[in-house]
Formats: sequence, C-alpha cells, structure tokens
Amino acid sequence: MKKKNNDLALYRFKIKSSTEVPTVISEVQKCCKFIPLFHISSFIHNTVLVQNLIRELEKNFPGAKVVLLKHDDRNMTCLSVYDYQVENPEQVSDEVLNTLHEKYEHTHLHIEDYRNQLFLRYFTDHLTNLPNLYQLRKDLHDEEDNTLVIIKIDNFQMINNFYGFVVGDYVIEYVSTYLKELFEATSIYRLSGTEFAVILDDKYDFYKLKEYLNNLYKSLQNLMINYQETHIFVNFTLSSCVSQDNSNLFSKVSMALKYAEDNALPYWIYEDSMNFENEYEKNLKLSQAVREAVDNNRVIPYYQAIYDNNQGAVTKYECLARLVDKEGNVLSPQVFIPITKSLKIYNKVTKTILDKSFAEFEKNDYEFSINLSIEDVMNNEVFQYIIEKLKAFPDPSRVTFELLESEAILDFRKVGRFIDEIKRRGAKIAIDDFGSGYSNFAYIINLKVDYIKIDGTLIENIATDKTSLIAVETIVGLAKKLGVKTVAEYVFSSTIFTQVQSLGIDYAQGFYIDKPSLRFSDGLPI
Repeated sequence: MKKKNNDLALYRFKIKSSTEVPTVISEVQKCCKFIPLFHISSFIHNTVLVQNLIRELEKNFPGAKVVLLKHDDRNMTCLSVYDYQVENPEQVSDEVLNTLHEKYEHTHLHIEDYRNQLFLRYFTDHLTNLPNLYQLRKDLHDEEDNTLVIIKIDNFQMINNFYGFVVGDYVIEYVSTYLKELFEATSIYRLSGTEFAVILDDKYDFYKLKEYLNNLYKSLQNLMINYQETHIFVNFTLSSCVSQDNSNLFSKVSMALKYAEDNALPYWIYEDSMNFENEYEKNLKLSQAVREAVDNNRVIPYYQAIYDNNQGAVTKYECLARLVDKEGNVLSPQVFIPITKSLKIYNKVTKTILDKSFAEFEKNDYEFSINLSIEDVMNNEVFQYIIEKLKAFPDPSRVTFELLESEAILDFRKVGRFIDEIKRRGAKIAIDDFGSGYSNFAYIINLKVDYIKIDGTLIENIATDKTSLIAVETIVGLAKKLGVKTVAEYVFSSTIFTQVQSLGIDYAQGFYIDKPSLRFSDGLPI
C-alpha cells in the first residue's frame, strides 16, 4: 500500500515468514528514491524473521535508520518505509515526524469536524432539517418558563397509504415549511412521522393558552396542499399544558394529545386536576395484571344456565370468559378483553376458553355456547383451531358459537364461509345482543343463523316500555317465520320471565334463571 504527502512517500509490507524477506527487500529497492526510514513492528524483536530483516535492510540501505516498534499481532511482522527527500540525511527522522504530525493535525481537525456534523445530525430530523425530539428534550431541560404545544397531522397515514411515501414526504416537508413561516422565530421541532412541537417563550395561563390554541387551530384547519394538480387537505389535532411546574411537561402534553384524539377534539389542554398520570398508571398496572394472568392460564369460563321455555328445564349453558388476577380478583370481559387486544394476546384468550369449555362439556350431555368476536371469525388461525376442536368433540351438535352482534360485520362473504363450515361440522350459530349496536335484519337472512339472542336492553324494558315490547315482538315474529330460535337475555325478574314466555320466546337467560359461576346450576329458584 502506498500513500503520498508532498515529498513523503509511505510504503507498507506485511511479512509472515523470513523466506519472504528477499522479496520484500527487492520491492523496497524498486520504490525507494531517497533516504528511507524503516519502522519494523512485531510482537517480539529477537525472532529470526526480524533479525534477518534488519540485517538485509542495513546491508542494502547503508545509512538508513531502522526503528523497532511493538504491536500485538503474534503472526505478522510489518515493515513501514518512509522515503523522504532532505538536504541533511541526519535530519530524516525529524522531517518525517514533522510531516506525520502535520498529517495527524489535519486528520484530527477533519475528524472533529465530522464528529460535530454527526452530533448535529443526531439532534436534527433528516427530512425537514428541523430539530428533533432529542433536541426538544434538551431544550425543555435547559429552559423552564415556557409553554409546549404539540401539533399532529390527523390524516397522514391515509395520505401516505393512498398517494405513497413520496407524496407523504412532500406533505411533511410542506407542513414543516408552513409551520416555520407561521411561527417565524419560534423554535419548531419534528417529533415523529406525524407530530411537530413548538416551544413558546412565555408560560401561558389557561385562558391565554386556550385563546392561542383556538387561533392556531383556525390557521391550520383544513390546510390544502397542491401536489401535481392534486389537492390534499391536511387536518390537525393540538395539545398543550398548564401546570404548577414543568416537570414531565412533554408527557403531560402527550397525554392531552391522546385525550383530544380519543374524543375527536380539535385540541386539549392538560391541567393538574385531570390526574391523567393516575389513569395511565392504573391502565399500566392493569395491563401487567392481564398479561400475567393470561400467561399463567388464569382465564376461565363461568357458566350461566339457559332455560328452555318449551321443555321447562335448563338445557344449555353459555361459557363466559373471566380472568383471575394474582390476588384472586375476577375481572369481567369488558375490563380485560380490550387490554388483551391491545397487547395482541386476545387469540390466546379465545383458545383458552375453547379448550376449557370443550373439556368441561365432554363430561356431560348439556349443550353449550361460546362467544366469538368478528375478529375471531376473520382470523384464520382461530378458525382452524375451532375446526380441530369440533373434529375431536364427540357431539358437535351440542356446540353453539355466538357472534357478538355489537360489532359491525364488514365482510359478509367471509363470515358466511365461516358459518357454512361450522354448520357443516354439526355446530350451530347464534347472533348475540341482537337489537343493539349495528343491528341489521340482513344478518338473520344472509348469515343463516340458528338462534337470535335478543339484546337485554330491550328485554328488561318490555314490561314498562311499549316501544321495546313492539321491537321484541317484531324480532320474534320474523324469527319464527324464518325458522330461527330466539333467546331472551337479561331476564332478571319473574315478571319479565312470564312476559318472555307469553311472547313465545324459545329460551330465557338472566339472573332470575341463574348467575354466571364456576359451577353448573339447574336454574330457576321456583
């Protein structure tokens, strides 16, 4: 390898064996034009290779200076040759060292400059060249009397997905330029793909901040960006904070932003009295408790009896998911199911309920039903798991899967295929909570269900509310004409139970019949 610097030439040779010394000497003779300086670097100096190399150098280059240096490579000896033109041969070492020092200084300054550039990039967003989140944290730490505002693009994901990342980047750059012009000398930061931040120099009180955010939102509302004759509208959500102190300011403003997004508000201002931190802490602890319980198989089915009005006896049970935490507290699905979905362990809960329910009812002759969400139905892994369960169960005709009607069905064809396959295996299908949420009579017609479970909010009012009574009569009448059985939920009193029977509803379920528990009950305290 050869490097030149003005009149200094540097040559490097690597030698593993003394047999290579003659070849190396020959190469050195070819390249050296002036008075050379030799550096021999080796692990130890008294080897045959090193001694032989010294002898050959002194013989072939009389007057040249040989310097021995040490390095850590046991298997390799290195020869560095500095070929330098000087007037006084005795000064060759000094001249070489001066030149090397100059090279080092130049390189050192270059590395320092490069390091500073890298350091600056660490605090700068690459796309917009705005200060980034790390710079914001540093600035918030250095300054106390200020107000932080976060500005988030609401519909960026839709824009990016529809138009592509090139247009998405253009939108981000346009918004950053627009904000820089809007705030002029104020510090603007890009925090993430969709979020920007502004530090206002003064610490605003609530009313001043509310007025400021009102005006800011108006100036940002429905910002239109023109891209190659395409009009792209950008929407924003804002958040800020008024607090006794600025500790955890960024967290507080972020919590306010989340609240504004969840409630479809143009902006929200965090105040200490809101205690968002307590709610976040509670949710975090609950998430940890749910994960721990799922991992340790403490998701269990509770059983609630379903009374057959025609036979006058309990013939079915619904399997209702419950979760038991470390302290033995039993959590309802309304509490833990949303958390399992956010933690992406919901499939594990479904499979656990399937396993334990099928195992329990293999011991008796009762029919039983298990709730499935639309998410379960659309999931191929869960679907195959259900099919395997039905194949292994001795009497699949005793199994009913209840689809939660409170969740919108967006793909009737896929749900229809699921139902066809389930029924082909001998199991039945029920629509749960019919009459609530996204109720649609087309569900009964298109999905070919076996049961309709009439929503409890209708059943509990049939004795006192004429509209509820008419709605239930209509559902029952249509179901009978279509050959679909009906189940009344929320039967909590003898009055409701009697009216359910008089309406010709096939089954009754509720606290008057039985409360969910770990054990089976014959139902009806009569």
